[in-house]
Amino acid sequence: MKIVKKDSVPKEAAPMTGGLMTGTQVYRQGILQGDDSNNFNFGIVSFDAGSRNKFHKHSGDQILIITEGTGKVATDNEMVTVSQGDVILIPAGENHWHGAPDDTSMAHITVTVKGSQTEQTEA
Repeated sequence: MKIVKKDSVPKEAAPMTGGLMTGTQVYRQGILQGDDSNNFNFGIVSFDAGSRNKFHKHSGDQILIITEGTGKVATDNEMVTVSQGDVILIPAGENHWHGAPDDTSMAHITVTVKGSQTEQTEA
């Protein structure tokens, strides 16, 4: 068993130019490290108001659990507003983005299959 206290994991600012993020600022907390799990990647991503990630897709399923605020999740066909307590399943290969593109911040837990690859599809 491993217990991780969220406040003990440093928040790292994600690069906002030349990468997957766009807007004001995004922070990441890597809750599970390298060999902690044989099956999952698990982290917390916090989006300041006016920020999101760019369209991308994963080779494995992704689960988002909204833990704070209000944000949006979009695919090629729809955009939905999400808030604390919502759980979103994004199937492998579905083009999507998530974040806080408007005037409120949002944070979520992200769970992906270990070894899943991310392909950015928006410049």
